[in-house]
Amino acid sequence: VAGGWIIVARTRRRVRIRQDVLADAIPAAGPRAGVGVYLPGVVMALVVAAISYSQTGSYPQVRAWQQATAQTPGLLARALDPQAQPLNEEEMARLALGLRTRLQNDAGNVEGWLMLGRTGMVLGNAGTATGAYANAYRLDPENRDAALGYAEALTRSSDPEDNRRGGELLRRLVSRDHTDIRVLSLYAFSAFEQQRFGEAVAAWEMMLKLLPAGDARRAVIERSIRLAQEK
Repeated sequence: VAGGWIIVARTRRRVRIRQDVLADAIPAAGPRAGVGVYLPGVVMALVVAAISYSQTGSYPQVRAWQQATAQTPGLLARALDPQAQPLNEEEMARLALGLRTRLQNDAGNVEGWLMLGRTGMVLGNAGTATGAYANAYRLDPENRDAALGYAEALTRSSDPEDNRRGGELLRRLVSRDHTDIRVLSLYAFSAFEQQRFGEAVAAWEMMLKLLPAGDARRAVIERSIRLAQEK
């Protein structure tokens, strides 16, 4: 018991000594420094933070988005005007960004989704093209441009399931109209890629019946038919 009491007593004494030392270490209260003393440092910190943000933060992306949004009307007008200078790849990318921004506030605009889908196809951006055409087709399944664009994007996908769905959609389009050259061409290409050579040949032969005798596409189609028949 005595030993235990000695340990407790020493511990309490040690605590009291530490408290005294800490009390001596606390500086006495004096007059506070004015706000003006800290103001230059605060201003400098804000300047450094702003420079860092403009160089490494999201500011460049925000600025690019603002520029693309402002330029969208002019870029869109040029893209739709066959007499205007064609857009280069950078301008097409800005147009796509501007269209996506517009469609966030106007998601029911079928023509806007179609334009974004076409832009995505030109840029080789399969995700943008497929998503845009899917939205257009969902909004208006009877819109032929939406259905055909969606089918084309699916057939050009690297996903076999997308290819299958695109082929089925093209088959439905062909069953509705046997005289649309573009639909027949895409259907033949899709069938050939999926090794349905008989369907591809049938579609190409139908195209030959529709094309005039002097059409340059006839020679390409005839070679494609021979190639498919050799498979």
